[in-house]
Amino acid sequence: MELRHRALEVLCLADPGAKAAAARALFEQMSGASLDAAAAIAEPAALPGRPPRPRLVPPSAVPHRSPFTRDGRAALLHAIAHIEFNAINLALDAAWRFAGMPEAFYRDWLRVASEEALHFSLLDAHLRALGHAYGDFDAHDGLWLMCERTKADIVARMALVPRTLEARGLDATPPIQAKLARAGDHAAVAILGIILRDEIGHVAIGNRWYRFLCERDGLDPLAHYETLVARYGAPRLKPPFNLSARHAAGFTADELAALEQHRP
Repeated sequence: MELRHRALEVLCLADPGAKAAAARALFEQMSGASLDAAAAIAEPAALPGRPPRPRLVPPSAVPHRSPFTRDGRAALLHAIAHIEFNAINLALDAAWRFAGMPEAFYRDWLRVASEEALHFSLLDAHLRALGHAYGDFDAHDGLWLMCERTKADIVARMALVPRTLEARGLDATPPIQAKLARAGDHAAVAILGIILRDEIGHVAIGNRWYRFLCERDGLDPLAHYETLVARYGAPRLKPPFNLSARHAAGFTADELAALEQHRP
């Protein structure tokens, strides 16, 4: 088994349960697998593999639901499950797409895919306990759209997906946990605790490889980040910021200061 080709095969799977299981299995099989980091792999016509539901709509068309009703809580957790499903795809895409990186890069992103698969599976099971399933509510495609925009620029991918869009989860998770706790859904609070713990590591991986690439290419990480935000239309992040989690994920003091400086 060649890891990067297999990562692409898993990315093409449409069934969410099958994709999550395959992503976890791929990570577990890494020790006995080969890795051809230099191989150029042709991109399939349609990526990623995804089910016919949920219906994808503009972000503004996704309604905000109260977590203090059963259906509202299900809708909120569905939105998070959709993020985690997309995060499986994002990690698998990084693992197959970018040739010529050190072996640790591919193994890092396959580990991320496995952990995102666990997150999705936990949320999907909890949704079912609430009488719903993944696909029952509309969702948006913002994460994958940025993946598409940055597919020809590995530096931009590392800068704008894990350490920008996915890092927003570090900020958003504690307030969501507080609401779910007030709603009495302690199982959901515990699941989000697992996700927050792991996402700190995932954002740290994005930070590590972004800095590796900037050093390789002679780029200033802070200045080049601002260039990439403008070039690819990345969103400006809004407070409140989880500064302790961001520090644990490897953001520097200068990066955190710049984040605070851009408060609206």
